[in-house]
Amino acid sequence: MGTSRGIAVSADRPRTDPVTGRAAAQSPAPVDGPAAEAIPVPCSGGERTVIPLDTRRLFRAEFPALPDRAAAVRRMVAGHLRDWRLGAIVDHVVLATNELFANAVEHGSSGPADTVTITVSLERFGRELRVEVADGSPVVPVARKPEPTEESGRGLAIVEDLAADWGTEPPDPGVRGKKVWFTLPLVATS
Repeated sequence: MGTSRGIAVSADRPRTDPVTGRAAAQSPAPVDGPAAEAIPVPCSGGERTVIPLDTRRLFRAEFPALPDRAAAVRRMVAGHLRDWRLGAIVDHVVLATNELFANAVEHGSSGPADTVTITVSLERFGRELRVEVADGSPVVPVARKPEPTEESGRGLAIVEDLAADWGTEPPDPGVRGKKVWFTLPLVATS
């Protein structure tokens, strides 16, 4: 049985320059307005947490394109969201990610040697969660309207219902395939 390979470790860390990997230069002038504050987001149990804007939250893992790896994908996503104190959205994010992973395995892989890369990140100064599922097929998924008796074909409809937005984009440079992504806003609480 294959195992996942973590590509980036989930951790709060200062922003780094993507080219050099060194700590990014600090802005000489302080930031004013809403961007200067931390973002409060809802948590499970009615709590709220604060996500400082000077941290970047990103996790990326590569999994074998095998149906039996879906449980590991769900555990990984749920664990990182809980670590990030985003327990209130775990169920929606895990379900939508699971659907995209299943589609990538079924429609985006050509065999057991293929992999699927899952990326979970906070975007827009911590105001949005983004999940990307990358596979090796360039074929763009198409939402279907299955008959009530069909057992499959509802994955993208589920993602559309759960997410604020979703879509596809080309793969990273030098990689073949595509990315299918979705986002969820992290609504500020008072």
